[in-house]
Amino acid sequence: MTADTAQSLARLAAERVDHRFKGLPPDADGLTVAELAGQRRNLFTGGFATPVLALSAERLEHNLKLMETYAARHGLAFAPHGKTSMAPQLFQRQIEHGAWGITLAVPHQVRVARAFGTRRVFLANELVDAAALRWIAAELDADPDFELICYVDSVRGVELMDTALRDADATRPVDVVVELAAGEGARTGVRTETECAAVADAVAGTRTLRLVGVAGYEGEVPKADTERVTAWLRRLVALVGDFDQAGRFAGLDEIVVSAGGSAWFDAVAEVFAAIPELSLPVLKLLRSGAYVSHDDGHYRKLTPFNRVPEEGALEPAFRLWTQVVSRPSAEQAFVNAGKRDAAYDLDLPFAQVIRRDGAERPATGVSVTALSDQHAWLATTPEADLEVGDWVGLGLSHPCTSFDKWQLIPVAAADGTVVDYVRTFF
Repeated sequence: MTADTAQSLARLAAERVDHRFKGLPPDADGLTVAELAGQRRNLFTGGFATPVLALSAERLEHNLKLMETYAARHGLAFAPHGKTSMAPQLFQRQIEHGAWGITLAVPHQVRVARAFGTRRVFLANELVDAAALRWIAAELDADPDFELICYVDSVRGVELMDTALRDADATRPVDVVVELAAGEGARTGVRTETECAAVADAVAGTRTLRLVGVAGYEGEVPKADTERVTAWLRRLVALVGDFDQAGRFAGLDEIVVSAGGSAWFDAVAEVFAAIPELSLPVLKLLRSGAYVSHDDGHYRKLTPFNRVPEEGALEPAFRLWTQVVSRPSAEQAFVNAGKRDAAYDLDLPFAQVIRRDGAERPATGVSVTALSDQHAWLATTPEADLEVGDWVGLGLSHPCTSFDKWQLIPVAAADGTVVDYVRTFF
């Protein structure tokens, strides 16, 4: 950890706890985050107010270690997608667990990462905003250790970047990779190899940009399955080979080839392992980010570790603790967490456990059927033992929209002891 990073993270620990941070104990107002963490309060008996989102300390560490060893075993550099958490403390832990750098999606996120000393950023998006480019040019010029790579996918985009960077009197070129689209009807990216070459030619015609490789996102492959994703990844590898043969990477130290969301990184590892020898070393950059907390729905179903179980298994690290506030009938109950608190863009939350009088048991016969702004609607069968006042622990789907609803998240050990707090910036 650099001195700048340590100093920035120390400022987070010195932040005062107050009304901004939901779920935290009201009697902790005025304490610093470090002071509150030092008290080692219990999540269930230490004054925390429902709803409160918690991260499992053990599962978080397990996931960090698992992806570190996975990347090393497959010869991959790792730049996890930080937009999942937007938590500088987690960025640092990922870097300490071997990450090359952090992947981000928009300039604001890069500003957050830079404020906490992140030195390598892969911006998995096109960047044509002149104001953002001026700021990035200033960051690159001021810090020779700062590395940034971003997408390009059009000649027009290259022209806009070049104009903005020349107007900013940038002295260091911005490193770019040509983004290959995942197919017709997919998201961003160049649709054909001929167009990719035209974009690369446009980059070569500037002094403000430097082509360092190719990249894309296989998660956008239409009707994605192993066969279709693998075919697209082979196109990506063939493209970098064609570019190299054409001499487009002359003068570099390495060539970047990057892909890898959280659903198909096994296919990325397999295809990248077969990249033929090029004229320069290849940085095979994986960008999976949802692994850090994993989830109980979308990614739990799609994780590559389901397909290759001998590689290990990620563990869902989030649990949203809610309280039953109404039990209007034998078939229905309501808890005090809704759309403001729980991810719901892919799957509804999952009722997992019930706590009463310090005892915890499975949430048998309880399911979430809908979310209002501040309530979850629960359906209960005759075997459900549920009363007003009970705490209900919910599993969540899609970490990308879980972190963004909570600014300060307790990290709790298995016995409920809160050992840390994670600050997010969305």
